[in-house]
Amino acid sequence: MPAETTAPPVTAFMLIKTRPEWLAMTPQERVNAFTSQVIPAIKAKTTGVRSRFYDTEFYSTRVTDVWVWEADDHDAYQLLIDALRETPFWDRYFEVVDLLVGAENGYARTYGLDPVATLST
Repeated sequence: MPAETTAPPVTAFMLIKTRPEWLAMTPQERVNAFTSQVIPAIKAKTTGVRSRFYDTEFYSTRVTDVWVWEADDHDAYQLLIDALRETPFWDRYFEVVDLLVGAENGYARTYGLDPVATLST
């Protein structure tokens, strides 16, 4: 019997730029806004999403942050975006400059190959 395969997680690289309203807040006010307005909306709409945040304003003026979202599947990702759009995150605190969405090692899965990647020693 062949092994069951599962769909790979959907990974989205969300390129964003902070807006003046976000920057006018203190760091604690930013944390409070995110934890009281954004996180509850995400939890109410979807499950199976994880995030990581990268500051890029030191190197870029067009994109100040890259938020990496990983969703268990495309439905969870779509619900995530719907949830974010209903919060001040979307177009009030941040401008979403671009979304780059993909599945890790999709080419290898498509062609039945082992992924090619570098490893640190």
